[in-house]
Amino acid sequence: MVTQNVPVEPYSVGLPATPESLVLQHEVEQLLYLEARLLDDWNLDAWLTLYTPDARYIVPTTDLPEGDPASDLVFIDDDYRRMQGRVVRLQSRHAHREYPWSRTRRFISNVMVTAQDGNEIEATASVAVWRFRAGEASPYVGRYDVRLRRVDGNLRICRKRAILDLEELSDHGALSIIF
Repeated sequence: MVTQNVPVEPYSVGLPATPESLVLQHEVEQLLYLEARLLDDWNLDAWLTLYTPDARYIVPTTDLPEGDPASDLVFIDDDYRRMQGRVVRLQSRHAHREYPWSRTRRFISNVMVTAQDGNEIEATASVAVWRFRAGEASPYVGRYDVRLRRVDGNLRICRKRAILDLEELSDHGALSIIF
């Protein structure tokens, strides 16, 4: 059997390696690591400061990971105001699924800056979150697609899409932590 050589479109490996792009890569990694630490420490007020006032935080359903919140059902579609409300609720005793708080540990890896257009940067990263509560350990695994913007010299998150790799949440029942 003879196989035909078909040209394959090269897979994007992010920005070309230049001194500037390596510094940017480091900045993006450090921002995502900081976000993970603040969430694991339940320092939600500080976590909010990593976001721009026009930010969106989206968690699509597991059956439609590329779904559009404008036309498809999603688990979470928060603007900054709703993110503030989520923080207030999670810090209160009224968040019954998270009071007392679960212990979590986030692992961020495979961070890749995929595009830069002026003041905005796009990046992707793999994430694993372990949630420990009531003697049980629950893994949440997925990917972050983020859009970042430089504000007053610092990178801030203006859009975060957290895509779960889980086929369903039935073992977990709900997504009560910030993924």
